[in-house]
Order: sequence, then C-alpha cells, then structure tokens
Amino acid sequence: MQENKPVLVVGLGNPGPEYVRTRHNVGFKAVARIVGAAGTWKKDHNALVATMDIDGRRVIFAMPQTYMNLSGDSVGPIMRYYKIPLENLIVIHDDMDLPIGTSREKIGGGSAGHNGIRSIDKAVGNEYRRIRIGIGHPRELGLPMSPADWVLGKFSDEDLEKLRTVIDNIQLF
Repeated sequence: MQENKPVLVVGLGNPGPEYVRTRHNVGFKAVARIVGAAGTWKKDHNALVATMDIDGRRVIFAMPQTYMNLSGDSVGPIMRYYKIPLENLIVIHDDMDLPIGTSREKIGGGSAGHNGIRSIDKAVGNEYRRIRIGIGHPRELGLPMSPADWVLGKFSDEDLEKLRTVIDNIQLF
C-alpha cells in the first residue's frame, strides 16, 4: 500500500430498497457500518461516496450505484479521479464459499464467479485487496435454490447479527 496516497474502500451491492437486506449487499452493509454517523455521503462518479481521515490517512468509501455486474464502471473513474493506485484499493464483497459469520482476505486472484469482482478486474486490474464476507451456499444448507436466488435472498435477523460481528472486526490497515 502506498502510504502517501488515498485509500479507496468499496463495498459491493445493488442499489435500491428492494436489495437492502439481501446477501449480495454485504459490501454495502460493511462500508455503511464502518463509516457510521461520522461520514457524509454524496453522489459522485455513479456511487455514494464518503471521505474520512483514519489514522492520518485519507480514506474514500464508495458504494457503487450501478448494479453489481457493472461495479467497475464506477470504481474505475473514482480511482482515476482521486489518483488511487491499485494497491490502495480494498473491495468488500459477499462470498458464497464461506460460511455466514466468517471472512477472509486476499490480494488478487480470479473472480470466483462474482460478477462485481469480474467487472472491477476488467476496469482496473485484479491486484487489489479483497475482504470476502461469507454468506453461505444454499447447497451447503441443503436448500434447493440457485446461487442467483440465494444471493438476492434476504438475511435472517440471526444472520445479520453474525454479520455485524464480522464487520466490526474488519481491519482496514
């Protein structure tokens, strides 16, 4: 990470009230919780953006207002405008291969079928930090539903509580 450059933290999700509690919107939930009441959101580059100083660093938080599959259409312009190097990009997103209540981090790699990640990779490259938050998989739970239906399904109150704990433990630096 380049110390003298801003950091961009992107939470992935879908815009609109119908998606608020959906599994695919974990990234939005994480970014909104991290920013909390301390940030002021504005519309910028087809995203909701809040800027804060954390530990002496300028941190830009973004929630693209494109749909998930077009997240790169927002992330690319934000990175260019704020002159953010790829290694200063952190993307928080859902991961069906991880159980609910868990998270993992990695730098680079493939999209693992995640369309938001695929879009960002296409727009800016793939060597950035990813914070993957587990949403579970329907087959692991014995549920006869497609992955697309699963990610657009809503969290139970119990699962939301597990997510809050995971989000509260995210370390940006």
